[in-house]
Amino acid sequence: MNPILNVPIEVRLVVLGILGAFLGSVVNLAVYRLAWHRRRISPLSPPLDEAPARRPSDRIPILGWLGLRREAPLHGAGFWIRPLVVELVVALCVAALYWWEVDQLGLVRPWVAAPSAAVLHVTYLLHVLLLALMLIGSLIDVDEKLIPDAITVPGTLVGLLAAAVFPWAMLPAVAVAVGPGGAAASPPVWDFLRLSSPSPWPDWLGGFPSRWSLGIALCCWWGWCFALMPRTWYARHGQVRALVLCCARLRRDWGTYRMAALGMLGSVGIALVWGFGVERWAGLLTSLVGMAAGGGIIWSVRIVGTAVLQREAMGFGDVTLMAMIGSFLGWQPCLVIFFVAPFAGLVIGLFSLILHRQSEIPYGPFLCLAAAFVVVRWAAVWQWAEAPFSLGLLVPAIMLVGLVLMAGLLGLWRAIRG
Repeated sequence: MNPILNVPIEVRLVVLGILGAFLGSVVNLAVYRLAWHRRRISPLSPPLDEAPARRPSDRIPILGWLGLRREAPLHGAGFWIRPLVVELVVALCVAALYWWEVDQLGLVRPWVAAPSAAVLHVTYLLHVLLLALMLIGSLIDVDEKLIPDAITVPGTLVGLLAAAVFPWAMLPAVAVAVGPGGAAASPPVWDFLRLSSPSPWPDWLGGFPSRWSLGIALCCWWGWCFALMPRTWYARHGQVRALVLCCARLRRDWGTYRMAALGMLGSVGIALVWGFGVERWAGLLTSLVGMAAGGGIIWSVRIVGTAVLQREAMGFGDVTLMAMIGSFLGWQPCLVIFFVAPFAGLVIGLFSLILHRQSEIPYGPFLCLAAAFVVVRWAAVWQWAEAPFSLGLLVPAIMLVGLVLMAGLLGLWRAIRG
């Protein structure tokens, strides 16, 4: 990576801005192609039959949309404004994130030894990928109030694979080397955020021959696979009848067998990393638990909210979205995201209720905003959250108390609306 660092930072930022604009074009293409109601708006997709012929200049990011205004009679007035803004914002964010993470070492505390250039760049690339996936999911959620599995499932697999191949690119934590006599060495060094952070990594979470760690990994993996199977739960005629219908649906749908095949293939990969990996096993196990914790938190909110409000409180796409975020970041950032997201949702939700009389708003974009905030401000966030996460088993107990309090607040909200 040294040749890259020898290039002036201004040149690197300009090049990344240009590449970011092209990435924004891909984001727009994915938004229109992966949505439930597909639209051939992007210049990278075939035009409508009645549309005028596309020009080569139409495919130039940002500027191309100015020429595509001629298709307004087909797509609606001002249809070009949002995709143009998306490409411009992505270009700026890709360059700004590089400046923050690589040039300014924004993920590292000032008194922590910086990692290698390779770690910095791989971490940056993974964060760019995560932010692009979250942006695609958020825009589709705003348009249609759903988040397709075509985004979150491949994204989760990429997060797991990255953690197994290069775990050092996960969010950082501080590792203090111990010198002679038990004294702490100086300065502290970069270490990736582990399942046990900020506590030391215990032996029973290690790879072979620890069976406990393998069991935890397989439970997380198969729980995710089962969650993606085509399940239905209609409890109108009782729980037993609902279970019978659910099993029948699982047995008849080919999606069940596809997810089962993926589960078997993934289990083999997990076993191989468990048997032969050391640091890579720590990264994969951290990613798997982050995936399960992220999805499990939102799934719990979905179940509790639906039971209290007597209607669907949160879509299942939010569950798979948070599982994807957890596979990239780990379980500790997911808890922070869970508590940060409602603040953005509350402010925007109140404005939406007052101005448009809309009480239902998509929650996925707020989860993504909170995740982006946690990634960018991670050094400050972890410095604040490190002490609470050292409480061990008290952390899930606090989460349970939070769910109980949330159920009470939702019940009060339902009574007020009634």
